[in-house]
Amino acid sequence: MTISMHAASVPVFKQLLGALGDVLAKAEAHAAEKKIASDALLQARLFPDMFPLTRQVQIACDFAKGVSARLAGADVPVYEDKETTFEELRGLVAKTIAFIDSLDAKQFDGSEIREITLRPGTPKERKIAGQAYLLSYGLPQFFFHLTTAYALLRHNGVEIGKKDYMGAF
Repeated sequence: MTISMHAASVPVFKQLLGALGDVLAKAEAHAAEKKIASDALLQARLFPDMFPLTRQVQIACDFAKGVSARLAGADVPVYEDKETTFEELRGLVAKTIAFIDSLDAKQFDGSEIREITLRPGTPKERKIAGQAYLLSYGLPQFFFHLTTAYALLRHNGVEIGKKDYMGAF
């Protein structure tokens, strides 16, 4: 039995982005309850050379929408990545889920062999088949930034656990 590219991507992105939105709400409530400035969490890093929480969330959303769009043969929407509050980050997550929901499963048909071009027109341009793109690049990148966002919040005292990370499935 085979699994469709849509089934291997869209439900995963939606489940974990939904969980991310919930985790961000818990982080905002935690900051308010503990009288911590929101920026202390939004700009948190595990090490100085890492992106802060805000950027981790933006990049996770970028991968979810970008991978989904490319596999569906659709244009990748451009978001400005100007979010500075928990509310704005939750809005970004919701906007990303809405975009992914707008793609029809049939658009993904044949995408396992569709050639995906990464960084077109740059010295780092790379062409890769859709299945390898999803499984070896897109999903790992998405999980990396999602997990880092979770770890930043957990490290800073937000009471979240694996159930929060996983969300409803």
